[in-house]
Amino acid sequence: MELNTKFLGKNIEYYEEIDSTQAEIWRRIEKNNAENGTVIIANIQTNGIGTHGRSWQTDEKNNIAFSFMIEANCNISKLEGLTKEIAEVLIETFKNLYNISLEIKEPNDLVFNSKKIGGILCQTKLNGENVKYIVIGIGINTNKTYFSEDIINIASSIKKEFNITVNNDDVIKEFCNLFEKRLIKRIGEFK
Repeated sequence: MELNTKFLGKNIEYYEEIDSTQAEIWRRIEKNNAENGTVIIANIQTNGIGTHGRSWQTDEKNNIAFSFMIEANCNISKLEGLTKEIAEVLIETFKNLYNISLEIKEPNDLVFNSKKIGGILCQTKLNGENVKYIVIGIGINTNKTYFSEDIINIASSIKKEFNITVNNDDVIKEFCNLFEKRLIKRIGEFK
């Protein structure tokens, strides 16, 4: 995947199956083995993490499940509204690539026709008011076709709603290219 970024996604790792892309990034941080901008992508997550302790189901192949790490070293005030900004960049990404319009259900969901299509999870490691690391996880039902009874009325996918097959690599690439520019404006240049 060719990115036009300075640091975001310069180190990308794919997993066919993993417990959680988010958990993998945190494990690497704990071992001091995570390069700024590292992106972990999985085809299947067996224990994906959602917000409020919920799980995020990545039980079908060919959907988007990725996490990335930013070594921020900034005051927490610089991150205000970050989750919404990530959602805005995702909406811009799908508009640019597929000319489709998704909506934000604040603070962290992408929806269409009131059904959840994607979610964003932002976690930080703080030292007082200083944010050392931000770990951002993004899950999007791009090509998912099966929805269990408990979520069929509240969840959907790009494929189901728009009848298109999404190229997940293109989406991740476009998102990284757009988001890094916004992140630099927000926090400043990274080493």
